[in-house]
Amino acid sequence: MARVLVIDDDGSVRSAICRILEREGHETFEAASGVEAMARFADTQPDLLITDVYMPGGDGIESLIRILADAPETRIIVMSGGGWAGTADVLADADRLGAAATLPKPFSVEDVQDTVRRVLAEAES
Repeated sequence: MARVLVIDDDGSVRSAICRILEREGHETFEAASGVEAMARFADTQPDLLITDVYMPGGDGIESLIRILADAPETRIIVMSGGGWAGTADVLADADRLGAAATLPKPFSVEDVQDTVRRVLAEAES
């Protein structure tokens, strides 16, 4: 199973995603900002990141760019519930910048499970 770093400034969202993934057998790590995520990434060397976009202390797009520059094999799922740019626009930007997948908020347990399974399967092929 995979090592997954979940990045979101909303602790309840982070915890929920981690619980979903742990039930699937994955090992999870958490970060509340892009800055914290960079330190956690270096410490944990995850196979997959799931990051929100809009967060104080470094947003998910910045994390996506920096991590893919340093570790291009890392798979990243970008999630967003909107914001000033709108959900569709920011998720399309994430796709163009190299995200393995995007996940619009709100999402279901099945949405998270299916997206993670698909991204990990693509990484193995």
